[in-house]
Amino acid sequence: MDFDTDAMVARFRERAQAVKDRGLPPVEGPERQRFREQAQLDYMDFAMIGDAEATLEDGILTLRVDLRPR
Repeated sequence: MDFDTDAMVARFRERAQAVKDRGLPPVEGPERQRFREQAQLDYMDFAMIGDAEATLEDGILTLRVDLRPR
């Protein structure tokens, strides 16, 4: 079985969108803020990998992520 880097990146793109579209659960106070902060971090992490250029060479997965301002 070959590892499909494009499919992996696409899955992370889908995960980022799912986090972005997910509503807040019915929690209040500090728990609500913690949930929101975690969702922001999850989105950022998934989106970064979803924007990556992935290569697999000699069994080594390399993700290139351009973090320069647009």
